[in-house]
Amino acid sequence: MTSVAQHLLWFLPMLWLGMVLAISFLEAPLKFRAPGVTLALGLGIGRMVFKALNITEAVLAVLLLISAAVVGPAGATWGWLIGAVVVLAIQVVAVRPPLTRRSNRVLAGEDGPRSTAHYWYIGLELLKVVGLIGLALAAAP
Repeated sequence: MTSVAQHLLWFLPMLWLGMVLAISFLEAPLKFRAPGVTLALGLGIGRMVFKALNITEAVLAVLLLISAAVVGPAGATWGWLIGAVVVLAIQVVAVRPPLTRRSNRVLAGEDGPRSTAHYWYIGLELLKVVGLIGLALAAAP
């Protein structure tokens, strides 16, 4: 069991990292450049994709916390892991609600000032990327 948990502690951060890079830094900006994708369609797709990503991230975070509890890694591994989990929690609890409210207003036809919440989300994504790389390196067998 410890061997499986040790491998998960290294592999799952890389899986999580790949998902964040692919969705946040490729899919999200590119979808609005695709022919025929309206703002409303792009927002609708984005909401679904990011909800699915955040749910998957939460599952990976729980699996990583369980793996770490089984392995009992060094403090650096715990630090990187807790850092990534905290960043995810901030995104889901503090940043996504304003983004959802903003997209609701846009989808309802309102035209207001741009939200800075996207910049917070992107900044937190960058922090999470660093955290996941640090976690994978610290947990590497």
